[in-house]
Amino acid sequence: MAFNFRQLKNLDWSLLLVATFLVLTGLSVIYSITPGQSVPDYTLLNKQIIFFVIGLILFLIFLFLDYRLIGSIGWFFYGISVLALVLVLFLGPSIHGTRSWFRFLGFTFQPIELAKVGVVIFLAKFLSNRATNRLVLKDFILSFIIILIPIVLVLTQPDLGSALILIITWFIMVWFSGLQKKHLYLVLLTIIIISTLSWFFILAPYQKDRILNFIDSNRDLFGAGYNVRQSIIAIGSGGLLGRGLGLGTQSQLHFLPETEADFIFASLAEELGFLGCMFILVLYSLFFLRFYKAIRLSRDDFSLLLVLGFLSIFFFQVAVNIGMSLGLLPVTGLPLPFISSGGSFLIISFIMLGIIQSLIVRNKGVV
Repeated sequence: MAFNFRQLKNLDWSLLLVATFLVLTGLSVIYSITPGQSVPDYTLLNKQIIFFVIGLILFLIFLFLDYRLIGSIGWFFYGISVLALVLVLFLGPSIHGTRSWFRFLGFTFQPIELAKVGVVIFLAKFLSNRATNRLVLKDFILSFIIILIPIVLVLTQPDLGSALILIITWFIMVWFSGLQKKHLYLVLLTIIIISTLSWFFILAPYQKDRILNFIDSNRDLFGAGYNVRQSIIAIGSGGLLGRGLGLGTQSQLHFLPETEADFIFASLAEELGFLGCMFILVLYSLFFLRFYKAIRLSRDDFSLLLVLGFLSIFFFQVAVNIGMSLGLLPVTGLPLPFISSGGSFLIISFIMLGIIQSLIVRNKGVV
């Protein structure tokens, strides 16, 4: 269906505004961290702004595209994603012991972020074409094969966090497609097998240390447990109102690692305090609430599964990132949506928003 510009009145502006506020918060934190460097370098901030602009452009492109057309070529997105995951294992540079990025013109891109979108679109189309009250065993197995291919490739990088997001997203989508209880045993058995094989043959030593340190937080406070320990200290030192932007001792004195990425929530908590954290959580709550509205607007199984898939990615990345900053979950390296530095997921996030808005404006507006 062709796009009618009068449909823009149905745009969910609150969803876009909340995402923009989150991005601006992330930019503020990244900016506040920069002066603490021995030689202040605003390259990271400038790149994040560029990624934000690119994300908005792609948001508009996917808004104008009919989400049903996107679903009809879901196989293409999936195929490109799998191909990119294969190529990065051979062509990607080794960064911190992993091959997860393509690097060109001073920028890096993680194909796993593209794969998250490709998998959700393809799975939503596959499951909607077979939608019944109960998902039969054959379709259940085929859906698992669809998700298993990128999971194996991601674990080979290795990237445990993204693999977990993929498996959780798949499970939620098949659950709402009519998953039978007897299939749950197959899911549990598969998870046990994959987890065991990953532990002995795939996970890097530092990833095993992260899991062991999560089980015993006092196991290695000056080694694998150092990052989480400093994160908890930073969050606690923020108090009610925070130390102020650019005044966080843990982040400014470099006790806290990855202040602009993995542990940006800890940086935010130290500088903006408890109230600042609550403000961010309220924004995320509003963001997820708008997805609920989009679910209510879904007119078919494909659109429903599409929204659920994207919602799962956003929700669990927020939960995991904040959880690992608080020491409640193992460190996985997943970015905090819209706030953490890194262009790959920021760009993909706005693509997902564009697709959701495409659904909203074509289904008689926001409720």
